[in-house]
Amino acid sequence: MKIFCIGRNYADHAKELNNPVPTEPLVFMKPPTALVVNDKPFYYPDFTKDLHYEGEIVLRICKNGRSVQPEFAARYYDAVAFGIDFTARDVQDQLKKKGQPWEIAKAFDRSAPLSAFVPLSELPNPADIHFQLRKNGELVQDGHTRDLIFSFDTLIVYLSRFFTLQKGDFVFTGTPVGVGPVQIGDVLEGAIEGKTLLRCAIK
Repeated sequence: MKIFCIGRNYADHAKELNNPVPTEPLVFMKPPTALVVNDKPFYYPDFTKDLHYEGEIVLRICKNGRSVQPEFAARYYDAVAFGIDFTARDVQDQLKKKGQPWEIAKAFDRSAPLSAFVPLSELPNPADIHFQLRKNGELVQDGHTRDLIFSFDTLIVYLSRFFTLQKGDFVFTGTPVGVGPVQIGDVLEGAIEGKTLLRCAIK
């Protein structure tokens, strides 16, 4: 099982971190040990003092494929979940200054809380999914997948050029504007189409 992640896939988020808006998908990966499921708590790591949440829609790959053509891309995912891409922002900033990969800042253990999946067939408009993240009850991120720079289908086509997609892989599709820090004691809640699917307590 592979966990693909897409960076800077909402223009306003790229701008809020003073990053250029990408012209092709920015891809990184997380290992299976990054997953936190069943609303288990997240333990604040000791190697960062500036941990940020990034709420995202996550695709579930439902069939194997390689070099997928655009007209068939939608056949390769069948459900979405709410995920959080936790980022050690201070560590990431240091790595970026050195021109080094982000994995230590992005792919550490338990850095990817994930909700249960919702079949696309149960959503009112799979082409425009509304999702929200609340911190301690306050709305901090409010996104629509219609604002993605690179659509779900575009991501499938792009990823499958380089990696064989396999049933059970996940794709974190990017975070909208509004990312920010968390502290021990905070509670994050992620919702899709108004229904809370993820609750993550920071310990």
